Amino acid sequence: MNDKINVKDVSFYYGNNRAIKDINLSAKENSVLALIGPSGCGKSTFLRCINRMNDIIPGTRMTGDILIDRDSIYSHRYDVTSLRRRVGMVFQKSNPFPKSIFENIAYGLKINGIRDKYEIESTVEKSLKSTALWDEVKDRLNRSALGLSGGQQQRLCIARTIAVQPEVILMDEPASALDPISTQKIEELIQELKKNYTIIIVTHNMQQAARVSDYTAFFFMGELVEINKTEKIFTKPDQVMTENYITGKFG
Repeated sequence: MNDKINVKDVSFYYGNNRAIKDINLSAKENSVLALIGPSGCGKSTFLRCINRMNDIIPGTRMTGDILIDRDSIYSHRYDVTSLRRRVGMVFQKSNPFPKSIFENIAYGLKINGIRDKYEIESTVEKSLKSTALWDEVKDRLNRSALGLSGGQQQRLCIARTIAVQPEVILMDEPASALDPISTQKIEELIQELKKNYTIIIVTHNMQQAARVSDYTAFFFMGELVEINKTEKIFTKPDQVMTENYITGKFG
């Protein structure tokens, strides 16, 4: 498998506070990389560096570089709008637009210049089928998305993300607010989506990381302690600190 994302010596600062320190890692095409570690260790900050969402926070800066398909996304020539199309994001709290289920997905297509009614309708259907939501909502596409359950709203947000055909999907604790059945659906969906996307997921749930990911990176105090195949991280990590975290000795 080829590397989709390469992270080189990335540090990120909030003012003078260095929140992440000299991160080097890669994420392979069509794989799931889980980021684990205690709260406040820099996982979400790092995730938002990959689609440059931190750019909008005043008084912050990043050093180092991140490459997607060997293109530097921090080059001054790189178009941030096209980056956000290539790199979709799913947040911890589902955030559907206060519009109909149909419009939630169609909206992103329209702002990307797609006007063909048939193309929009077929993409909406395809995206909802990809997230196993179509059968649940096909008879109420014109009703408000806010009437869906929490788990359905989160799958709708994933459908909205994949409708514009990104290459990478970032997920920041996408199931932490959901019940066990909805969580299982999201995890099954992640396994399905990795056939077409590179996925990086932040999760505080160790069992979830073990279930859904191919590779796991352990962060602590802004540093990357270890990254390896998930099976190795959970059975025979190289670092004692990783083992202590996974076995519950701290965190």
